[in-house]
Amino acid sequence: MSDEEHHFESKADAGASKTYPQQAGTIRKNGYIVIKGRPCKVVEVSTSKTGKHGHAKCHFVAIDIYTAKKLEDIVPSSHNCDVPHVTRTDYQLIDISEDGFVSLLTDSGNTKDDLRLPTDETLLAQIKDGFAEGKDLVVTVMSAMGEEQICALKDIGPK
Repeated sequence: MSDEEHHFESKADAGASKTYPQQAGTIRKNGYIVIKGRPCKVVEVSTSKTGKHGHAKCHFVAIDIYTAKKLEDIVPSSHNCDVPHVTRTDYQLIDISEDGFVSLLTDSGNTKDDLRLPTDETLLAQIKDGFAEGKDLVVTVMSAMGEEQICALKDIGPK
């Protein structure tokens, strides 16, 4: 072969895809789907019958899991749709900084300081009030497609 050395510059991550393909006809209500590049939770699915020369079509109504915006999409039921890998992780809340970031304790004992407080007013108030009262709080962080957001809160008793 050749004596030249080949150097490849990799700009990608570890190769774990943010989405996976799934046939549109198999996606159900309360499942997840990517619409216009956003991870969404499906709230309504309706399927139309095939026409003279056509595919059955699935009409998805879904809500963006981060912004709560309603999005719609129509896809032939035999085609593949992107489905986001959605994971939920629980972290213990350590601190809330002045600029709206939270300090969380991971399972391995490290801290995670790159998350903002949620934009949802009721959840935000619950977190701030519970933290001010000195309660031990565990927040659930939902992550999909490279974005993360606090989506739930649990009180595990006083410190």
